Amino acid sequence: MLASVISSALAGVDAYPVEVEIDISGGLPALKMVGLPEKSVLEALDRIKSALRNSGYDFPGRKITINLAPADTRKEGSAFDLPLAIALLGANGQIRDRERMRRYLVLGELALDGRVKGIKGALPSALLARTQKFDGAVLPAENAREAAVVGDGTPIYGVGNIREAIEFFDGAGKLEPAIANLDELFASAAHYDVDFSEVKGQEQAKRALEVAAAGGHNVLMIGPPGSGKTMLAKRLPTVLPAMSFEEAIETTKVHSVMGLLEGRALIATRPFRSPHHTISDAGLIGGGPVPRPGEVSLAHRGVLFLDELPEFRKNVLEVLRQPLEDSKITISRVMGTLTFPASVMLIAAMNPCPCGFYTDPQHECSCSPLEIQRYRSRISGPLLDRIDIHVEVPAVKYRDLTDKHAGEASAAIRERVNRARSHQLERFAGMPIYCNAQMGARELHQHCVVESAGERLLELAINRLGLSARAYTRILKVARTIADLEDAPAIAAHHVSEAIQYRSLDRAPL
Repeated sequence: MLASVISSALAGVDAYPVEVEIDISGGLPALKMVGLPEKSVLEALDRIKSALRNSGYDFPGRKITINLAPADTRKEGSAFDLPLAIALLGANGQIRDRERMRRYLVLGELALDGRVKGIKGALPSALLARTQKFDGAVLPAENAREAAVVGDGTPIYGVGNIREAIEFFDGAGKLEPAIANLDELFASAAHYDVDFSEVKGQEQAKRALEVAAAGGHNVLMIGPPGSGKTMLAKRLPTVLPAMSFEEAIETTKVHSVMGLLEGRALIATRPFRSPHHTISDAGLIGGGPVPRPGEVSLAHRGVLFLDELPEFRKNVLEVLRQPLEDSKITISRVMGTLTFPASVMLIAAMNPCPCGFYTDPQHECSCSPLEIQRYRSRISGPLLDRIDIHVEVPAVKYRDLTDKHAGEASAAIRERVNRARSHQLERFAGMPIYCNAQMGARELHQHCVVESAGERLLELAINRLGLSARAYTRILKVARTIADLEDAPAIAAHHVSEAIQYRSLDRAPL
């Protein structure tokens, strides 16, 4: 007898349908699985045997042929355990309604006692069930809330053990669909453990990060050890605009595929990822024999913080150039090409020299000019070209450290950022651009109109300070953002002046 169940497998951060077909025929007992299963899928048969017997069901002692279609793509992971078990019982006649089995997407890992354990990638699979118009999805109870955020009339049924799933498909039991309260999830995510009011001093750096948040600009902070670079970077997500539902789904998909949701149903706060400088290029942008997302994709729609930037290996830093330019990562393998999302704000921090005290008036620098030059040259020009704002973060003075007055709260800064972003959303309506940092040459010419006094200042800066053409375009983008923060339709001279200050690495050596 033949029976089949529809399951799914992952390709990057998206799911595609996999038909689990099982045929049971006469002959000597034998098991054969085809369709390019990996070892973890082949091992499912041993788990299914124990799970069924410990749950009171018979494992067929006949000739069993299993096919996983499409047969030309590799299948991996433990999520095929439950669909294999359901299809096996259907082919053996223990589940009578074989047509009902095909109307639901089924996923789940089985324990030996019949429990259904959580899996990776439940959200992409639930999105597939919605797209393919399934009657619903049957998933582990552990993943039910995560998958339920897709809503839109696709019920998600969570099962705790194999018996519940069998009775559901056989019509002997009923399952209640999981419900995710999106308003509650977003409300709970609005709270941050840190705030800009906790940062003492560093008003110029705070202003630079506000401008960066308002325009989606990348930032490089340069300063001695202990000046607060990391502290400032960790608070940047608190002033970024709240995530939309679409952004939250995109971000949650990446974390779901990696199994990093940690019980959360939805990633509704801007991610903050801070990989160590010993990370490999595959760890940063993704990769492996079967490519998986890296730290850049995990920071999608949030902040990627690279502390001690020159300490990262050069080949690791160079792979950042494509994702920073295209907001996506494309990885090619023999099996095919996968694309991961990578729309991030890069916040980098570095010391001004190897010892860290070149610009600190309180400490003597022990580095030679050649050592400083070698240290800075670890950051290539093309990568530096993708960083709009360079800001110096000096050591904090004693009077600032002992100041009892709290600084400006993140909520007040975020209000100004939201107002500036609203101007940009209106300006770029209908375009694949949502912030000033993404403007190309055409948008620069159209939207970065500079008043005559500002034009003269730009000309003076380029001629006197030796600013390059790339610095010119970066200044225009940042000046446009500063004007948006002031609700100004045109770019004035003082907007240009402030933007020029944020190009310290172009103006002169540190």
